[in-house]
Amino acid sequence: MRKTFALLAAMCWFGVLLGCGGNTERQIRSSAMAEVLPNVSASGGTSEAKPRIIATTVSSTEMMDLLDLDLVGIPTSTKVLPERYAQVEKVGNPMSPDMEKLKSLKPSEVLSVTTLKYELEPLFKSAGVEATFLDLTSLQNLEDSVVLLGEKYDRREQADKLIARYENKITEVKAAIAGKPAPKVLILLGVPGSYLVATEHSYIGDLVKIAGGVNIVQGETVEYLASNTEYLQQANPDVILRAAHGMPEEVVKMFNEDFIKNDIWKHFNAVRNNRVYDLPEELFGTTANLAADRALTELLPMLYPETE
Repeated sequence: MRKTFALLAAMCWFGVLLGCGGNTERQIRSSAMAEVLPNVSASGGTSEAKPRIIATTVSSTEMMDLLDLDLVGIPTSTKVLPERYAQVEKVGNPMSPDMEKLKSLKPSEVLSVTTLKYELEPLFKSAGVEATFLDLTSLQNLEDSVVLLGEKYDRREQADKLIARYENKITEVKAAIAGKPAPKVLILLGVPGSYLVATEHSYIGDLVKIAGGVNIVQGETVEYLASNTEYLQQANPDVILRAAHGMPEEVVKMFNEDFIKNDIWKHFNAVRNNRVYDLPEELFGTTANLAADRALTELLPMLYPETE
């Protein structure tokens, strides 16, 4: 796992930013996540009347906006953040927040993500800052995080509306793909200078799985692997999805050059059949975000062209 975290840390350094069950299953997951989120109980509620929350990632900032919660600190980002936080203090980029500024804002809770925990937890501890690391590696984990935060800050109605939105989209997707053969899918995650292969344990891999696609990489426990084009060609995917992060335009150019110069790509069925797609970064991030339902909508015709 440390290797995975270190890999994601390198991506951040280059500018990477970052089927639902019944009530019983939800309660079990809520109880488990209560151990991760301080002051949370499965029945909801918190003793803090006026919480001072800092969101250090774009995804957590958007979650707080959805839950109609004020923030005292937000990340420094080139991405457009919710208008309600326009005058809120910026605390630095998600990978290396300004710890002195964080402390000066006297937060009751600081939100980050589990993919940055290995690098950031020691820094938060040394600064005496209590941090909560949200697991946003899958749509289900995103839902669980929203539910627990909704319970903690008495925003159950807002949380439930989001969950219903996702459940409706998943039902719609399942109906659209019923009876269709499952496409074999290769997911490439590109950062300036290199690219990785995303497994089904990555967020994009999870979306592909929900949409009925079969990741050509099976039996792994990590989110990303180093690329081996010969092995990938043997798997011969029906579809290749390319996710560009950090500097998207530069990464797409890198992808295009490699697909032209590296002769092996022309032997892939996905390339021969023009089924290579570049994923928009705002929808397909390295961690889950609130646009998951829109991402599934975009993904469907890529995996099943007849649904266009």
